[in-house]
Amino acid sequence: MALLMLFGLLFGLIIVGVPVGIALAGSSLAFILVTGQVPDVVVVHRMINGVDSFALLAVPFFILAGNLMNTAGITNRIFAFARAMIGWMRGGLGHVNIGASVIFAGMSGAAVADAGGLGAIEIKAMRDAKYDPGFAVGITAASSTIGPIIPPSLPMVIYGVMAGASIGQLFAAGFIPGLLMAVALMIMVAWYARSRNYPRDQAFHWNVLGVTFKQAFLSLLTPVIIVGGILFGVFTPTEAAIAACAWALFLGVIVYRTLTLKRFLRVSFDTIETTSVVLFIVAGASIFAWILTSNRVTEQFAGLILQVSENPIIVLALINVILIVVGCFLETVAAITILVPVLLPIVTHVGVDPVHFGVVMVLNLMIGLLTPPVGMVLYVLSRVSKIPFERCLSATMPFLVPLVLVLLLVTFVPALSMWLPTLIYR
Repeated sequence: MALLMLFGLLFGLIIVGVPVGIALAGSSLAFILVTGQVPDVVVVHRMINGVDSFALLAVPFFILAGNLMNTAGITNRIFAFARAMIGWMRGGLGHVNIGASVIFAGMSGAAVADAGGLGAIEIKAMRDAKYDPGFAVGITAASSTIGPIIPPSLPMVIYGVMAGASIGQLFAAGFIPGLLMAVALMIMVAWYARSRNYPRDQAFHWNVLGVTFKQAFLSLLTPVIIVGGILFGVFTPTEAAIAACAWALFLGVIVYRTLTLKRFLRVSFDTIETTSVVLFIVAGASIFAWILTSNRVTEQFAGLILQVSENPIIVLALINVILIVVGCFLETVAAITILVPVLLPIVTHVGVDPVHFGVVMVLNLMIGLLTPPVGMVLYVLSRVSKIPFERCLSATMPFLVPLVLVLLLVTFVPALSMWLPTLIYR
């Protein structure tokens, strides 16, 4: 009965608009006060322990790096280079949208940062070129989900902390699935372009490509520094995040001279605010997950799943359905922090590698960013594009098809995610 109260209170608070972190911590505190199982001070201790991790230091630095790149004009140079490289294709700006997201994915690691920074540039360019605004928002929303799959990735960091998995291996595992997402979305754009007779953005010119590459060269070194440094053992993920901030500051202050003190202060305050929200969600979800574990909810849930089947394919299919439903209601960080202690023992029991499951989980929850009622990316793009949320939702729905197909492919063909980490680390 007390557990029903816990879940009922949590979802009730979320429905009435209470922030997710407060809803998680508040419902957990209410459960402890009602049951009297442990002293209420345990809430504070468990929340502190939940964020007491060296790896989590990467979170504020990756957030700061993404904000600095958006503010310093780095995203504009990336978009211009992507436009010169693939804008010649039919429906050119749709392909450019995806290509720019792939490049930016190697810098920020957050879908919302991609949508809010690069997305504003992409939607404006597509509107100016007379593309349908709904199509512009839909492809921008879908392509922004590539960001947390291609390394670096904030959700991968959170998953690695919760699962005790190697963050370097998780980063390597996301690279091929992220490229598959890009290819699938480009096929979708090609179909749209042919059926709606969308134009080519511009003819291909080697000199234009050379000029934009020269202008964007130092910006393009950012993913090389971050990803290469991690994969070749030069940096830990946390050190790579710090290096990304230092490089973004160098570009914004010294090279491009677009980052003023006023802008830097605004970026810093935005980073502090976002980091506080993310880490409070992690702390609140930690106490919630601890209650579930200490009351053996995780064991009972594992028993229910394993009673259905111990076949890895069936178990992963069931878990994907659960994650899709959860992703509609819970923010990504909260979902990872709560569900990893519940689901990880199940998948390891049936022989699924934790690194492979991490990619599946994060990819699944990225799709949740495009679904109501939470749909954070849709809310951001609705504000950026000044298009009603309902229209953003309907325009994005067709692009869920290629993303779900990639999810199924990555889920049931483990080699797609495990080949690179096996090659580098094992």
